Amino acid sequence: MRQPLFLVRRLSGALLLGLTLTAGVELGASSVQAQEASQAGFQRFVQGLWPEARARGVSQATFNEAFRGVEPDVKIIALTRKQSEFVRPIWDYINGSISTERLKRGREMAAEWSKTLGMVEKTYGVPRAVVLGVWGMETNYGSFTGSIYAIRALSTLAYTGYRADFFREELLTALQILEQEHVDRSKMLGSWAGAMGQTQFMPSSFMKYAVDGNRDGVRDIWSSVPDAMASTANYLRKQGWEPGLPWGFEVQLPKGFDFRYLKLNFAQWQTLGLRRADGKAMPRAGEASLFLPGGANGPAFLVTKNYDVIKTYNSSDAYAMGVAHLGDRLMGGQPIQAAWPKEPMLDKDQRQELQERLARLGFYEGDTDGKFGSKTREAVRNFQLRRGLIPDGYADYAVLRELRATR
Repeated sequence: MRQPLFLVRRLSGALLLGLTLTAGVELGASSVQAQEASQAGFQRFVQGLWPEARARGVSQATFNEAFRGVEPDVKIIALTRKQSEFVRPIWDYINGSISTERLKRGREMAAEWSKTLGMVEKTYGVPRAVVLGVWGMETNYGSFTGSIYAIRALSTLAYTGYRADFFREELLTALQILEQEHVDRSKMLGSWAGAMGQTQFMPSSFMKYAVDGNRDGVRDIWSSVPDAMASTANYLRKQGWEPGLPWGFEVQLPKGFDFRYLKLNFAQWQTLGLRRADGKAMPRAGEASLFLPGGANGPAFLVTKNYDVIKTYNSSDAYAMGVAHLGDRLMGGQPIQAAWPKEPMLDKDQRQELQERLARLGFYEGDTDGKFGSKTREAVRNFQLRRGLIPDGYADYAVLRELRATR
């Protein structure tokens, strides 16, 4: 379960140098001193965790074993600067994620675990398609759950000041898992951000939402598929998943459609001339928002509150669309019908410039990091409405050009 990422805080020269040496880079005598200073600082950081860990019920033996041989990992710092679902065009991310091989393996796993998925569906009200979509997107159905020791990953991030409070809390929670769940440290592997198991739970999510799906008395999201599936469904239900309501679907817009409409009930959308791309009937109840991830000239979707629930797993629209569309395809759904835009995406400098200009005009409040999410889309849409443009919320060069011309 990847958390929303922000720009990495600048590291001190001595610390970064020390971490580089930890990774195996050999430098001169002064650099050795920097390495020693970094290692000493890390040990002080670890020692500073002990009083709170003890207060949470972690034993000295568990604490010592958890940190045995642990050093900061410089490779993790580099990874904080990247998150593909925020920096690639959404269509590239979706097309790359929903490969022929992933579909083939997903259908095999859906058949193999059909009984378990049925139980999960009945218990939590979350469709098997969505659970399979998360499983497939996160770890390719458990084939790659990560190989980084969670304590090392989390302590590196907390120590170096990257979202320090968040990762310090996750680190302390991970220690509680080792103590309370009797998980061996050799099993507690995951991603560079500390997400673990078949569907990549952060430690805090494990403590709140992991369940014993196969009723063997253990919450094992690492090697038990029933536990991982049930835990994922439990998480989504607790985040507000509404049983019986679809996440959404692709739609065809009528000619001359008024893009000022954004959120209506399904009957109202149908009255405006929208039709499902798969030819099926609109749901009888519920409301949905119009989502145009590629702008007015790309595919159009109606998305419900359940789509937003998927985004609590990962706030990227590319990720949420990937999960939802993968799940649909595994259940026999068709590929996205409309063509994606052909013009190139704005580069990073242009994306940052666009956010900065929107902020100066009072449309945007958020990080000007070049990563586009719902806040940027809303700001673009409001700017388009003000300027009399098609309000599709799509940030392309035409919007940037209009911003540059606005004083």
